[in-house]
Amino acid sequence: METCDIGVIGLAVMGQNLALNIERNGYRVAVYNRTAERTRQFLAEQASQKQIVGAETLAELAALLKRPRRVLMMVKAGNAVDQVIAELLPHLERGDILIDGGNSFYQDTERRSKELEAQGFLYLGMGISGGEEGALKGPSLMPSGHPAAYQALEGLLQAIAAKVDGEACVTYLGRGGGGHYVKMVHNGIEYADMQLIAETYDLLHRGLGLNAEQISRTFAAWNQEALNSYLIEITAHIFGVADPQSGAPLVEKILDVAEQKGTGKWTSEEALELGIPIPTLQAAVEARALSAQRATRLEVARTFGELSLAGAETAPLNVAALEQALYAAKVCSYAQGMSLLRQASKVYGYDFDLSEVARIWRGGCIIRARLLNDIRRAYQENPTLTNLILDPSFRQALTNAQTAWRQTIQHAIGKGIPVPALSASLAYFDSLRSERLPANLIQAQRDYFGAHTYQRIDQEGTFHTHWQANQS
Repeated sequence: METCDIGVIGLAVMGQNLALNIERNGYRVAVYNRTAERTRQFLAEQASQKQIVGAETLAELAALLKRPRRVLMMVKAGNAVDQVIAELLPHLERGDILIDGGNSFYQDTERRSKELEAQGFLYLGMGISGGEEGALKGPSLMPSGHPAAYQALEGLLQAIAAKVDGEACVTYLGRGGGGHYVKMVHNGIEYADMQLIAETYDLLHRGLGLNAEQISRTFAAWNQEALNSYLIEITAHIFGVADPQSGAPLVEKILDVAEQKGTGKWTSEEALELGIPIPTLQAAVEARALSAQRATRLEVARTFGELSLAGAETAPLNVAALEQALYAAKVCSYAQGMSLLRQASKVYGYDFDLSEVARIWRGGCIIRARLLNDIRRAYQENPTLTNLILDPSFRQALTNAQTAWRQTIQHAIGKGIPVPALSASLAYFDSLRSERLPANLIQAQRDYFGAHTYQRIDQEGTFHTHWQANQS
């Protein structure tokens, strides 16, 4: 009976496609789903004639696996993972390996790792990016946990991962929840990237008056240059798809309410916890929340109507300027995400190699982009780089983009077109390059009303002023 190399629990599309990917790479797979009918349907259809066998109970699944057993859980993050673990453990033995391939919160993975290791089991938390297609053809994999568990699975993971220049898009990311932490930040960058692209589309459409076909051609052209990425590629495709009912561009028939599953919010909360500014990522999360308040937006739109913007300075705008602005904003977005990873690595002891993180994101995942080759090189050349924008090549790119970047945002403001993420990236850049910020006034205010004290630029020590008594 013990003939299978790995078990997969959870046969939604991601679980199915990963099982097919593993089998295609020469491994025998046992599968289980809480609803047995889904297991039978999968075996009869997608898995027909393949080295995949089904189990209708967790006991059957465990009995099918070679020792030490390796079980990949592809279930919804949260309580469902704990429930599956609790139901599965009675059928396992010490030394067996559990892998959580869902979008779990990294602190849950930390907890589960400690609890299971104390009982003699090995645990991996593994971020997986690439969507349905990536799961089937090769995702980006971000595993962390017990080193022995990774060693036992390294060959399989290298086999199923995406490949770029012959390198598998997988690397070990330390103990505990490091893998899910990296995936969380990946998703935060993904939020920002999507929002930046959406704002650029809005400027192309409302700002320059381009139609869907012209926008499609513009993104397709950009995808041949520095902006080359999966999200730019699919955006070009989206604008070329017509609604079968009306013949109009399908994207224009989609309700303008962006949903979210929580990983972007986690990134925001974690950045606040560690004191790392990620304004572009924050703006993207907030933009989705604003889009969800559609009823309020419609009411406000009716109340204000078409604003008269006569006299507002409108800088010139063109497609080339938008391309430069989008690239510069994306660089700042990645810089924020990498800064968060750098700080988390220090605080939590993950010991991330940021060049390796950039490497495994180059293929399979949603944020794969040509830009990641340059990010990888930057951290290879200077592993102690405090911020990505200090790398000489990125420094030059941002310098070159200044005029176009600022004119783009000025144009948007003059036209009344919201660009929260593009603006947040520029504000991040301008804040970092400012030798002096107005935070001195904030410290004075805090000391005035709360005696919170302040430091001086010309003396050592901590000071407090009785501001009212000293008022001239």
